[in-house]
Amino acid sequence: MDRLTAMRVFIEVADCGSLTLAAERLDLSRAMVSRHLANLEHWLGARLLHRTTRRISLSDAGEAALPRCRQLLEMSDEVVAVAGTRRSEPIGKLRISTSLSFAQAQLTAAVAAFQAEHPRVQVELLAVDRAVNLVEERIDLAVRITNALDDNVVARRLAVCRSVLCASPAYLRRHRAPSTPDELKAHNCITHAFGSRAEYRLRHQGQTLTVAVGGSMFSNETAVLRQAALAGAGIALLPTYYVVDELHSGALVRLLADHEPEALGIHAVHLSRQHQPQALRLLIDHLARRFGGESPPWDRVPKSGKARAG
Repeated sequence: MDRLTAMRVFIEVADCGSLTLAAERLDLSRAMVSRHLANLEHWLGARLLHRTTRRISLSDAGEAALPRCRQLLEMSDEVVAVAGTRRSEPIGKLRISTSLSFAQAQLTAAVAAFQAEHPRVQVELLAVDRAVNLVEERIDLAVRITNALDDNVVARRLAVCRSVLCASPAYLRRHRAPSTPDELKAHNCITHAFGSRAEYRLRHQGQTLTVAVGGSMFSNETAVLRQAALAGAGIALLPTYYVVDELHSGALVRLLADHEPEALGIHAVHLSRQHQPQALRLLIDHLARRFGGESPPWDRVPKSGKARAG
């Protein structure tokens, strides 16, 4: 039995959740896929998959075996590459997760540019409004925007995420722009639906000020907050990576420019530095080059294009 091929089949079935789809992607018959799985299970002495007429799921043994099979295949590819019997071009599939807003505004284009240089790398990009479990959801790389990272992950800082308080001209025609943080309390503030209190953390002259705010609209997704602000629903705290064009065009107006919202880190998060796939290592380097520097590219606005402040 070709155990490496059997492992490759097992990984594809686990990723696809379907024998038929895995067979199509591997250009094998469904019967051959089943044979490879049966041989691998016989060799390991354990059932790897639970199969019903409706779905396929990993058994406990399959959950334990899957990451190790990935590592063995990656090591095999590296050995072959070192031996010079194949191109050193990275190959494989990466599962990446990030927020919907960052995927829309920045990450999708960055990944597309990476794939233009490395066309044999497949990417599955999951845009979700939560921090995913890297193990349970088989995520190779999570791009997270936070200042609080788990101790059990490996993280590389890619860039800084700055935010702005902003509102549409239509809203500001109806309500006088706040001139102090305390005046935010009199405004309709569109906020994230996390936690029991809505508040903004602002820095001014080296001091951090926490301002409790209120409003009539909440959402767990930054994309919704942006649309609400553009529609004139109120004042929103939004990341510059997502509203740089609107600030430049005047569709959104920056407020309280001398009180900067707390900055967050944008991190590439993965599980281990050991046996890291070549494609993953190169992608993280690519993202660090694209987003890194003293300021990320979306904050490098020409002086003539600075948005006016309220």
